[in-house]
Parts: sequence; C-alpha cells; structure tokens
Amino acid sequence: MQLVTARTLKAKSHPQTKALFCFLFVGSRGGYSRIKIMSAILESPRNLNQLSQTVGMDYKAVQHHMKVLEKNSMVSTVGEKYGAIYFPSALFEDGKEVFDEIKSKLN
Repeated sequence: MQLVTARTLKAKSHPQTKALFCFLFVGSRGGYSRIKIMSAILESPRNLNQLSQTVGMDYKAVQHHMKVLEKNSMVSTVGEKYGAIYFPSALFEDGKEVFDEIKSKLN
C-alpha cells in the first residue's frame, strides 16, 4: 500500500477536489467503507437496503456513510426516505479519475 495524499495523486483535477477525495476516502475513519459503497453505486444506482446487502455492511453503517457522502456532495438522490435511490453526483463524476487512482493505490 502506498502513501496517498492530495500531492501524491497524479490525476488531473482541481487541488481542492483531490483534497476532498483524500479526506473522504483516505484521511478519515470509514474511508475504505465509503470506497466500497461508491464502487457499488457506480455499478448501479441503489437504495440503502440494496447497498447494505451489496457491500455486506450493517444498514445503519451504510446510512451513516451515505450521510457523509451526501453532505460532501458525492452522491445525489432521487426519491425520499426509504425508497431514495443514490447516484454519483456531478462533482464525483468530475473527480472520478482521482477516485480510481485512490482505489488502485489502496488495493
């Protein structure tokens, strides 16, 4: 595993985008769980229950991570409450290259 910081990332993206992605997926607790969740959403948009089953995590844990991702504009939702479907946001799509690089360095 390599040391991953915003400065070590080679992806061409805005420095603040790199810093945000590093904070969410590397520099804070739960980063690996958020990588698993975002990878599942990239495969197919899902609701919280589907996400918890797909990534093999507790529903409440997925709910917490989704709140963090939503607060940081990484996901968009369609629908309300239990039936809300989560999609990658435009900000996430713009920084997907950074996400892919972080994911590959952590594997």
